[in-house]
Amino acid sequence: MKFVLLFFFSFCQVLTASAQTEIPLKDILEKTAKHYQTYPAEKVHLHFDKPYYAVGDTIWFKAYVTLEQHVPSPLSKVLHVELINSKDSLVESLKLPVKNSVTQGSLILNYLNYKQGNYRIRAYTKWMLNQNQAYLFSKNIVIGDAINKNLNTNIAYKGTFTDKAIKINSRIQFKDDRGMPIINKKVSWEVMADFERVAKGRETTDDKGFVNIEISTSPKVGINRGELFTTVEINSTTNYKASFPLKTALLEHDIQFFPEGGDLIDGIPTQVAFKAIKSDGLGINSKGVIVDESGKEIAQFASQHLGMGVFSFVPELNKKYQAKVTFADGNQKTISLPEVKAEGMRISLKTIDENLVLKIYANQKYVDKNLNKTFYIIAKSAGVVYYAAQSNLKSTVFTGQIAKDKFPTGILQVTLISSTGEPLSERIIFLKRNDDLKINVNTDLQAYNSRQKVKVNIANSGGTEIAEGSFSVAVIDETKVPVDEDTETTIYSNLLLSSNLEGYIEKPNYYFNKMDAQKLAHLDLLMLTQGYRRFNYKDIIADKAPNLTFLPEQGIDITGTIRKSNGMPLDKGRLLLQIPEKYYSTTTMTDAEGKFKFSNMVFKDSAEVIVNARNNLNSKDLRIQVDGEAFPAVYANVNAADDVLNIDSTLNTYLRNSKMINNNSLMLREVVVKSTATTKKSHLDFAALSGLNMMADRTTTGDQLTGCGLLVNCLATSGLTFVDNNLYITRTYNQGIRIPVEIYVNDMPVDIAYLNSLDAKGIESVQVFNNDGLSGINRRTNTSGILVIIMKEIKKVPATQAQIKELFAPTNVITIKPKGYAVERQFYQPKYTGPRTSLQAQDIRSTIYWNPFINTDKDGKASFEFFNSDDKGPRKIVIEGMDKNGNFGRSIYRYQVK
Repeated sequence: MKFVLLFFFSFCQVLTASAQTEIPLKDILEKTAKHYQTYPAEKVHLHFDKPYYAVGDTIWFKAYVTLEQHVPSPLSKVLHVELINSKDSLVESLKLPVKNSVTQGSLILNYLNYKQGNYRIRAYTKWMLNQNQAYLFSKNIVIGDAINKNLNTNIAYKGTFTDKAIKINSRIQFKDDRGMPIINKKVSWEVMADFERVAKGRETTDDKGFVNIEISTSPKVGINRGELFTTVEINSTTNYKASFPLKTALLEHDIQFFPEGGDLIDGIPTQVAFKAIKSDGLGINSKGVIVDESGKEIAQFASQHLGMGVFSFVPELNKKYQAKVTFADGNQKTISLPEVKAEGMRISLKTIDENLVLKIYANQKYVDKNLNKTFYIIAKSAGVVYYAAQSNLKSTVFTGQIAKDKFPTGILQVTLISSTGEPLSERIIFLKRNDDLKINVNTDLQAYNSRQKVKVNIANSGGTEIAEGSFSVAVIDETKVPVDEDTETTIYSNLLLSSNLEGYIEKPNYYFNKMDAQKLAHLDLLMLTQGYRRFNYKDIIADKAPNLTFLPEQGIDITGTIRKSNGMPLDKGRLLLQIPEKYYSTTTMTDAEGKFKFSNMVFKDSAEVIVNARNNLNSKDLRIQVDGEAFPAVYANVNAADDVLNIDSTLNTYLRNSKMINNNSLMLREVVVKSTATTKKSHLDFAALSGLNMMADRTTTGDQLTGCGLLVNCLATSGLTFVDNNLYITRTYNQGIRIPVEIYVNDMPVDIAYLNSLDAKGIESVQVFNNDGLSGINRRTNTSGILVIIMKEIKKVPATQAQIKELFAPTNVITIKPKGYAVERQFYQPKYTGPRTSLQAQDIRSTIYWNPFINTDKDGKASFEFFNSDDKGPRKIVIEGMDKNGNFGRSIYRYQVK
């Protein structure tokens, strides 16, 4: 751990030896160092083979576990990786063993379990759960679908709102799975918001597959929480469904102002940063003027990057300032600036050449009141204090310079603290030095043929002393996987930026992709407008320990309690643990509270584990209870602004290739299997419905009833309309006949409440009759039309003796399947002996090579080789990783296949 304390007790002409203070600077520094030594923070970075995927793919990744100072972490030996969908539900989780601070894993996107959508991957160690969840690794992953999709869509919104109504124009294009527009087809649609239908309608696609949907609702409706459901009627028996979230349909704008150092103070020249954003979280350009309460113009401002900008002015006490803002789309807004404080002290930072220029401002009122009082300046990066100084307050402006080479590359937090330990002002700034690891890549050729072997050598330079390291490499076909490098999650953007700052960061790698003076200026705007709070000086000074719920995991632990039937714990009870598939067994004893623990276990996921307490007196009287595993709650995605609305068009190039790769899978699913036909139930099986017509006017199978929440929301495709808690035949309802249908579930008449209590998975079919035929049902109940829900038959199978025995299993022996380590998979690496022959399948993979096990020697050198695929075009080699000294880097290299 690189803890270095550099104390500088000279600060221009004004820094003098301090008089006796309440809390000596030395104590604060010692407490800070002790805090980070006792509670070191961990970080996680994941390197993926690609930025996005398709159903049927495998996600390959390597994980690096580091301390806050970016050196490999010796603490945690287990990493948790979770895949979470757009509904904030956990889809899949992995537990991975960490060795030498790295691990690797994979996630198979099986077409039976995954569908197209926006997902995110979250990764953490249990030790990281003791801190704010904002610092866990999180990355959005877009998953397209070229296997199960029969409908491709593209939607654009244009929304307006007043205090009387919300109006949204949605323009959607529908295409079939071949990319051909679906023309002249009816489209039924409805909007659901907060579990209520707020709008509906029916349109027809034009000669290019477009349809315009006009949505008009009350301003009280939370339309951005809603969803637009559409059904395209291809023919009398085939309907295609698509749904679209409305969270970006109606965009409002906001702007926030951030005085440098924290406050506007009377009479002190102040640099004020601002950030203008849309309600989807993305920045928007803006410009405007600052005026005082009399309307006098004080300053002008205009955004410079992603809605961020900066201006300066001198605030005056008792004046109220407002910003009159005009956003890029023409919308206008007036926002009040923070109130001006009567007195205070603040810090200002900027870089000039190779120096960090630091200024301390105090207005005269504050100087008069605090003359000769001591204050401290503490500058730390990644938890390490690199600079500290103290001085007596004697004038309104102090200026000093510090060489940038005193600090490492990264975020520097400079805090102005009073002698009593009270933070007065704070500023973070990003310092870039030429101290990162340079990964130099070269290949044996500049251009290759298809299926030709590629030999790659890497040699590290730069950083501190070069040492052995661990790296991962991905080679992709850029013609199939277009990448915007600015939006990538890289080892630079994650370890130096995202893992340190709270909140959403738009295009995080923009700042590190070919960094120049302009990007450093834009990065400083981000520092001025983004949240940063790793710890509280007050807590450190008061020796207040953080709440520790989790310790660093060293392996898989199985814990629990043994109690007697009367509830009393069993002291010194003997337990045997067995893992049959590994021929492994071990024993332990319970403590006075009956608790037991088997530590640092190693077994694969889904392995059976047997815990046995039979070797105890009166063992039949014992009850074993195994503890569950704690996982963090899934909160709303902070990176939701990166969600892709039009996945079909955004991933069009990639999905075309995915469809070709999975063509064999498509053919397999189209094979017709001949077998004895299964007779399906219908209304003819129920005597109460025998008078109805032989054929229903409309029939919908149960497997079409998906994604609708309440069952009534699915029935629009069956020719029904739901209004005022009643169902009507749509045709007669549109003619002005407001007589509801009679509803049957099998042969039992039911009401709407009962209907909505049904699980769509248990429905065989939905039959709609426009009239009651000869049954007389409508005449008896004063209804019009019949809705019949046919439920699936529940097969009754006699219970076996083994099943009955399981119900009364012994309580002193239990068999569990705890979460074990994920099964390790190897990336397929073909070996070719020559050009492709006519008998060989074409190699059109998008990921040509993935290797998470590239280890450099003590000189920072390594090599690897692989074979090209069949397609021609550019190839992109991406290498990331770090050495044991904490030097980390990323390198991109390109070559051609001709």
